[in-house]
Amino acid sequence: MELTAPLFYLDVRYVIDMALLIFALVIEGVALVHCLTQRSDAFPAIGTIPKGAWLAILGVALLLTLFFFSAVNIFGLIGIAAASVYLLDVRVGLRDLTDGKGFW
Repeated sequence: MELTAPLFYLDVRYVIDMALLIFALVIEGVALVHCLTQRSDAFPAIGTIPKGAWLAILGVALLLTLFFFSAVNIFGLIGIAAASVYLLDVRVGLRDLTDGKGFW
């Protein structure tokens, strides 16, 4: 009976880690694709860093998450934070700038 608890614990941890990894990759990928499809002159218009800087931040975050294959390390958490800031702040500003028209 003692040996089943650690094995079950490891299975649950593995499933949670995989769910977080998939979540991180989806969020970072969506943010990167959205950033790629936007006009570069719109970023200074909403008062944020340029498009190239956002592409670098999101691309490096995605690569580090893929390289370490974990969302529960410092690079994965930074990547989730960067993608969340982009999607919740910059994307909304870009959408407001274009009057809500567009693909996203």
